[in-house]
Amino acid sequence: MPAAHHATNGTGVGESAMGEARMAGRLYIVATPIGNLADVTWRSADILKAVPIVACEDTRRTRALLTHIGAAPGRLVALHGHNEDRATVRLIAELDGGSDVALVSDAGTPLISDPGFELVRAAWRRGFPVTPVPGCSAITAALAASPIPINRFSFEGFLPTRRAPRRDVLKRLLAEDAAVVFFETPHRLRDVLDDLVDCGAGGRSMLICRELTKRFETLSFGTVDEILANGTVLDRGEFTCVLAPAQALADRDAARPAVAAVVEALAAELPPAQAARLASRITGQPRAELYDLATTFSTPD
Repeated sequence: MPAAHHATNGTGVGESAMGEARMAGRLYIVATPIGNLADVTWRSADILKAVPIVACEDTRRTRALLTHIGAAPGRLVALHGHNEDRATVRLIAELDGGSDVALVSDAGTPLISDPGFELVRAAWRRGFPVTPVPGCSAITAALAASPIPINRFSFEGFLPTRRAPRRDVLKRLLAEDAAVVFFETPHRLRDVLDDLVDCGAGGRSMLICRELTKRFETLSFGTVDEILANGTVLDRGEFTCVLAPAQALADRDAARPAVAAVVEALAAELPPAQAARLASRITGQPRAELYDLATTFSTPD
């Protein structure tokens, strides 16, 4: 059995993928673009060009990416929700025979609401080396653009499709003191927003990211009520949603109106970092906390 841990060379590409013989194959978990093919990383491209086998959800979609980067692996193996057990057995046999395998999803980082977990777990259990190749993720893309404080957040994936269990989940999420990221489809997003209103969260702030990195990318921020009233971006595309925490910094500071008033006044005239620094001197409160609060009061030019 191969050793449980293996190092890669300085480029991040394993020895077998670079052409040197090795007894066992390496499993690469390769992040791919979530829409814009120009977002593929050099390292991801190098590995996909080097490995003999690529495991993917949809061979047609993956072949388009491989053609774009000039990669031509010997085999594409379909691995999706309907055949994951069978595909895992086949791919473990390939690893056992010394072939490197790259696992990709249709878009983004594999295993994040996508298949592949059984393969990764089986590779670990058999002692094959597993190497993550980081890159695009709709989660981090949405959080990077979020005006909601994200010093703490949780990821929920896709919410339940049926209304009763979905509302149970939403009630739990609405009580959390961290921002919540979840995915949703166009035919269910309005229902989710209606459920939030029914759960008393119509005034909760939310960021809706539609078609991230694609041609019709649209980011909408406001309260749940405001997003529903606008409603122009809710019916088409793929959505990544960020829901504000139950006790966002602005809410917690409501118990300290004098502090909040100082930060709000400064943020109206100064960039958030400068407003937070001055507010910290005036109030004695932590600058990092006041910076998050200042970003909630600041408005873009």
